[in-house]
Amino acid sequence: MKGLYSRLFIAFAVIFLILLTGLGVVLGQFFYLIDDEITLHVQRKFWIFLIAILMITYFLSLILSARVIRQYAKPTDLVTKTAEKIALGDYLARTPIDELGSQNGLGIAVNQIARNLQETSILRAMEKERLKTLIESMGNGLLMFGREGSVNIVNGVFEKTFGFKRDELIGKTFMEIGLPQGIEGLIEDVFLTEQVHERQIRNGQSHFNVYGAPVIGRHGNWLGIIVVTHDITKLVRLEEIRKDFVANVSHELRTPITSIKGFTETLLDGAMNDPETSKEFLGIIQKESDRLHLLINDLLELSGIEREGFQLQHSKVFVSDVVDNAVRIVNGLLERKNMHFEINIDTEIVIEADSDRLIQVMVNLLTNAINYSKENTTITINASQTADEAIIEVRDEGMGIDRTELPRLFERFYRVDRARSRNSGGTGLGLAIVKHLIEAHGGKVTVDSELGVGTIFTIYLPKKSA
Repeated sequence: MKGLYSRLFIAFAVIFLILLTGLGVVLGQFFYLIDDEITLHVQRKFWIFLIAILMITYFLSLILSARVIRQYAKPTDLVTKTAEKIALGDYLARTPIDELGSQNGLGIAVNQIARNLQETSILRAMEKERLKTLIESMGNGLLMFGREGSVNIVNGVFEKTFGFKRDELIGKTFMEIGLPQGIEGLIEDVFLTEQVHERQIRNGQSHFNVYGAPVIGRHGNWLGIIVVTHDITKLVRLEEIRKDFVANVSHELRTPITSIKGFTETLLDGAMNDPETSKEFLGIIQKESDRLHLLINDLLELSGIEREGFQLQHSKVFVSDVVDNAVRIVNGLLERKNMHFEINIDTEIVIEADSDRLIQVMVNLLTNAINYSKENTTITINASQTADEAIIEVRDEGMGIDRTELPRLFERFYRVDRARSRNSGGTGLGLAIVKHLIEAHGGKVTVDSELGVGTIFTIYLPKKSA
């Protein structure tokens, strides 16, 4: 602003000096022509008067020009400063309208532009934050390549899944990163064909569904490609479990059905005429039928527990009563093997649970302990409590289980010793039922075992139902 004032003052001064010089020349010429008629004294007074008038006029012009400058140049300067701040990205800058005078229309327009830019900037920041949140929270791995083929967007899921860091990916091409071979091949196919590609890959123990697609702009211009990875490990495992379940059910049903069919055909072929043979065969048929019935009942039981909407009938239950009822149910099987129980239970342990389901759990565990223990051994049942949960422990002195087998022990139809399990009458579903019932109560069941020493099943149940 000061520079503008200075330039204007200098301009006015030059103009007046030019005018003064011109006027002096004219007057000098005039006085030269009439030199004979006017004395030198009069000329001198006239010059002094003329110079005084010109000086007064000059200063009045400067004052007038200063007022004009303040009225027109200062508002323009204020608006210019505001515009410069806006151009530098300061959208909060505003022109003081009160100082603009007649030029307030320009200031209002500039302020409106600043407000519009501020709202646009806030909207862009919000959209950017939403996009960032969406990319980081989508649950799938995301990798985006620009038109030049280098990575420009990657989310945390992709980094965590494949063990990369953002700095190792940004700005690099897919061939420089060291991605799994399946993903690398898919990216190359998308770049070459500019078409959508999808495939399943395996990386270590994990399975992924990888989707790659070109990114096309509004006007059909190529912007790059996007790669999305979806972890389908659980789905693959569930599919394997389903296949194993179908295979195991088929196998378990085929054995008794084959026995029943074979012995029935033998009886029909004439063996039924021999009373001893007929009785023996009918006994085998009955045993296999019982086994088939037990298998179907366990399958229906397990299916009912896993079905959505399954509910427990909670009530206050004494753990000692649950154990006593279970012991009475398996007592006949215990006596046949000349075994006995050792029970150490705090009779004051009370929990909120489904009594019938807990008895079912204990019967399954005790039956397993009896079937897989030697004769003349002891099964120990301990029960204790903490502030929040009750702990029930079933310990046997049986054959034990190898530690490598323990993680799969609660799977359907999983048997450590298939031949012995089948001979003992087990269906391979008892422990799966135990696990599901305990988890339905909000608890957990663990197992610890040592070959030749015995096995310990431990149940942790919350005292209050969820």
